[in-house]
Amino acid sequence: MDKPQRSSTLVTLVVIAVFTLLFARLFYLQILNFQQLGSISTTNSIRRVWVQPPRGRMIDRKGVVIVDNQPLYTVKIIPSEFRITKTGYLAWLIQKPQDELVETIKKGYVFNRFSAVTVSRNLNAIAIARLSENLWQLPGVLIDTDNKRMYPDSLHGAHLFGYLRSIPKEKLEELADQGYAQDDKIGFSGLEKYYEERLRGQKGARFEMVTPRGKYAGKFDKGQSDVSSIKGDDLYLSIDGGLQQLAEQLLKKTGKSGAVVALDPSTGGVLALASAPDYDLDIFNGSTDRKGWNDILTSPQKPLFNRTIQAVYPPGSVYKMILAMAALEEKSIDPAKKILDNGVFMYGHRRFLSNEGKGHGWVDMRNAITVSSNVYFYNLIFNVGFENWTKYGAMFGFGEKTGIDLPGERAGLLPSSDYYDERYGENRWTKGYLVSLAIGQGELGTTPVQLAVYAAALANNGILFQPHIVNGYRDTGTGKYIPFNYAKQQLPISQTTFNLIHDGMRGVVLQGTGTLANVPGVTVAGKTGTAQNPHGKDHAWFIAFAPVENPKIALAVLVENAGFGGAISAPIARELIKYYIKGGTIPVSAASQGMRPAEAAGEQPDSTESTLPDIQLEKAVKGAEPAAETTIENNTGKAVE
Repeated sequence: MDKPQRSSTLVTLVVIAVFTLLFARLFYLQILNFQQLGSISTTNSIRRVWVQPPRGRMIDRKGVVIVDNQPLYTVKIIPSEFRITKTGYLAWLIQKPQDELVETIKKGYVFNRFSAVTVSRNLNAIAIARLSENLWQLPGVLIDTDNKRMYPDSLHGAHLFGYLRSIPKEKLEELADQGYAQDDKIGFSGLEKYYEERLRGQKGARFEMVTPRGKYAGKFDKGQSDVSSIKGDDLYLSIDGGLQQLAEQLLKKTGKSGAVVALDPSTGGVLALASAPDYDLDIFNGSTDRKGWNDILTSPQKPLFNRTIQAVYPPGSVYKMILAMAALEEKSIDPAKKILDNGVFMYGHRRFLSNEGKGHGWVDMRNAITVSSNVYFYNLIFNVGFENWTKYGAMFGFGEKTGIDLPGERAGLLPSSDYYDERYGENRWTKGYLVSLAIGQGELGTTPVQLAVYAAALANNGILFQPHIVNGYRDTGTGKYIPFNYAKQQLPISQTTFNLIHDGMRGVVLQGTGTLANVPGVTVAGKTGTAQNPHGKDHAWFIAFAPVENPKIALAVLVENAGFGGAISAPIARELIKYYIKGGTIPVSAASQGMRPAEAAGEQPDSTESTLPDIQLEKAVKGAEPAAETTIENNTGKAVE
């Protein structure tokens, strides 16, 4: 056989082999496997369904989960597949007004008619069963399992944890680039908002085959193409769950609006943060309770207002230690020098009172702090000077935001010469403004969190910590705990100065204006203050720390429209200090209140259980009054304490 014949035979054999394989494959597909392919041939689309990840949990300092997740049954519609003629029938099945259902579907159709839109959340088991039986009549309707938050029954934490809400229409396009869809919920306040990126996790997806009529026809590719969702990162908080509960209950018992911020003076970690009035986070959980939401919006006490970081009031006599420290460090006065407090200080033709005009007699600096002598500090500010007063206030962070990890913090106001020049005009204001500033009044404005940071810095001898609620997080991907680093600064103030301030504040609790804060067996240092309120009764401040020799807790308490700080705010501080220092633990069973140990975190909560102490608020004013507008007033003519 010559060479051309051999080549022709080889080509012929190759062609025959190829066609044999093709016919064999065709035989397999048409004859042997026709049933499977017949089913698939009736499918005209593959549907992608997003799978929402569980949000990260929030775990307190004792390893107890205080914000967790629970199942949420939702009904979704793919607008392009849903028959609008079935709207009435679907509305009846899920017990939802038909006009609301139509409106939701229309919005979904406009945004993306191929993307599922949630039309009902938080359905009960009966409604889900009824709908499941009738899904075959409702193409484009899906039943999905989502997540909603689970909170403990023992505390609200409304301004601390925050809540989730559907994404507003105006922000939807902006957030779409970050992977959000019209159906998603997003952190709207508190830690939920501040740490949204950590808590949200990553969506998963499952792929389904559907018939031309929208009927589910099985998993695509046997589920191998599905993408699992990734849970959000768990946050580890500095919060003490038991102390938080107690703070909320103490504020509620006053019947007033107010705030409590307690810090660990050695780290700046927030132990408790409570604002009153608060609200039930379950109003926003799953589907929003419209009546509950309307009650919150129309309440004259403004429960959405987070007084811990947004209420700005003059601190009153709480601020006197700033002036005292400025005088000591600048050597403006001998602290042992005594000044006669006869109850009246004259500046020009104006009279400023001390102790309602009764005075305190001869007082040195320690005693002036203890009895809160206004006359002493009226004199002292003219020795120290306005510039130094502003300098030391700024040193402690007043006039600036503290940087706490919550959204919406206000900075307050620390007056200065430049501020008065800008407000009143150069050379158009007098030193008479200093009289009110000397006792923490006038334009000076502070928030409870600023005063808590200030109290902590007094406690720890001048270390100014950035306050924080979250110590760190556990990365879901790696399983590793990642701590956060927060700013701290050592203030250039001598130990001798702090010793004198501590002595004066200790005297406040032992025999001064804050005796109702005394805790037997615990050395407590504190200071009362009164914020003038032109709209009604003054607001009551109290700051404290304990034990003086080794501080474990520092706090600021504000009760609005309550009058004198020593009568109502000091007892609140007393109960919080007593509870925390004397072996405070989670006051209720974690299991019975929806809180449970975070076993996955490798931490164990304190196994000891106790009950809340019997809370007695001496001279507490009964009955709630509407909160005054939280604006800074220039009240230069009235002196208190």
